[in-house]
Amino acid sequence: MKRFLIGQFDKFDIDRQNRDFRDYFFGIEVNQMESVEELKILKDNIRRRNLKVGIHFPLLKNQWRSRDPQYLSKDNVTYEESISYMENEFVRAEELNPDYILLHYPKPVILDDNVDWKIWRFSDDTEYYYESEMPYEYFEERSRNFFQILSDKGMKHNFTPVLELDALNRYIYDTNLLEGLLDDYPNIRLCLDFGRIHLQDCIDHNFSGLDIVKKFGKYAHLVHLWNARISETGHYPALSSLKPEDGWGDMEAYFRTLNEVNGSYKVLFEHKSHLISDAELEECYQWVDRLCSLGSGGIMYEQV
Repeated sequence: MKRFLIGQFDKFDIDRQNRDFRDYFFGIEVNQMESVEELKILKDNIRRRNLKVGIHFPLLKNQWRSRDPQYLSKDNVTYEESISYMENEFVRAEELNPDYILLHYPKPVILDDNVDWKIWRFSDDTEYYYESEMPYEYFEERSRNFFQILSDKGMKHNFTPVLELDALNRYIYDTNLLEGLLDDYPNIRLCLDFGRIHLQDCIDHNFSGLDIVKKFGKYAHLVHLWNARISETGHYPALSSLKPEDGWGDMEAYFRTLNEVNGSYKVLFEHKSHLISDAELEECYQWVDRLCSLGSGGIMYEQV
């Protein structure tokens, strides 16, 4: 199956497309085009190159005060603006006929009060609450409401809604709330960001990256793939030479665990490809292609 994507962020970068894309790839993921003019260039290239597209919300930059809608906000004005913001971008995306539209979940993020989150990037303090500021009951109610809205929008505008798991707290990994919602709304899928999972593994002693992959892997439509060390958190390409004993994420273990429950996910290379040579980039692709086949004996969930 064609499962690989490269990212096109801010603009359609012709040089990146020519260097990074391969004929056997599925397509591209686009995010935050800088202007309507860049959006036109994107559309033209998609049409001429016959590219499949996923959208990392939003499609067009600067349509709201933050990149991500804050659909769990306790502020009603922010909540209403977020729902309207999502609807407007879903309408804008329709003519691209996207395979999926991805949003971060939860948003605002719910942070464990006892973890040092200084490496996590937030545009401002409206993007998160501490767990002590949001009762579980409120989080559950808002999440159920959001899933209902998102499921309806996905069917209305003909896309698969995909939720990228952001920083997670016990409301997600110590309850069955999210699995229940995904079972109730099966058109909504997940994105597992292996770079984020590794970094939270490094800073949060209550969090287990492999347990997250086991718990939610069968719902994954997409993997965002990059690697990092706690001392250098940039989106470095996943290479076989980056060893867990040196502080890098164990991408082989993540893929092996995911393959036990899911054989139909896609992989976005969400990395800074300019950091490596052409030969290293090809090595990255070939290694990840092998990782996608590791331990794939027992597929328990078929893509809807």
